[in-house]
Amino acid sequence: MGTWLEALEAGLVQLRIMRRMFKPSLLRSTLFTAAIVFLAASPSLAQAQEEFVPQVGQAGKDVVWVPTPPELVEKMLDLAAVTPQDFVIDLGSGDGRNVIGAARRGAQALGVEYNPNMVALSKKNAAAAGVADKATFVEGDMYQADISKASVMALFLLPSNMLQLRQKFLDLRPGSRIVSNTFGIEGWTPDETVMMDGDCSAWCTALLWIVPAKVGGTWRIGQDQLVLNQEFQTVTGTLGGRDISDGRLRGDQIRFTVGGVEYTGRVAGNRIEGMVRSGAPAAAFTATR
Repeated sequence: MGTWLEALEAGLVQLRIMRRMFKPSLLRSTLFTAAIVFLAASPSLAQAQEEFVPQVGQAGKDVVWVPTPPELVEKMLDLAAVTPQDFVIDLGSGDGRNVIGAARRGAQALGVEYNPNMVALSKKNAAAAGVADKATFVEGDMYQADISKASVMALFLLPSNMLQLRQKFLDLRPGSRIVSNTFGIEGWTPDETVMMDGDCSAWCTALLWIVPAKVGGTWRIGQDQLVLNQEFQTVTGTLGGRDISDGRLRGDQIRFTVGGVEYTGRVAGNRIEGMVRSGAPAAAFTATR
């Protein structure tokens, strides 16, 4: 690969040749001289940019680059049920394949990548795929990136990276989806895990988490006190002094059972509205915090 210095030297050689061919008065023109150097150097500089090829295992700021197989990219996006209404973000987006895959499904998508050469390559790949209008790539630190508007995070990061980002994930809007190639989030059990079919030998697992609403605290249902303890999507506690069982959150949807009676509802801030089901016909309930 030619360097800019080699390109400049080539331009100077061309300039010496041109001196023998043109009048001195013409060569004294600064603009003409600069143009000759630029024209001689430009092909080498363009070639140097085009020749960047990422290497599997190349070092990055926080993680080495290993590409997700195309089949797993599609499996992850299927698991997250990506639609044109989604805004998908990939942190450490590499050559842009997760972002481009989401954009092909009609979603707006953003890749945050620390390596400027990778950012340039991603933009080139997005243009070649015909999705440059939906796939955006920026140079930046994944830990500093604003992900608050994401409805889907599509990732291939190490467990240590995922743990450091965990609180930012939990602060996303309830119902937002996080999909990952192979590696999990410490302490947070995936809502779903899917394996690739066939003879897949490496990077064969897609994991999904659905960001749960925050429900921990004391609520009131009629005259009864509802105490909810939350650990990610798992809910325990009491209602009117009776223990809750099978408590679960899936985004803003909550369900739990008390003494054989099932409660299901939707969480909206400090209010839960839903239905109570037992042997009798279902009845509505409202809980306030």
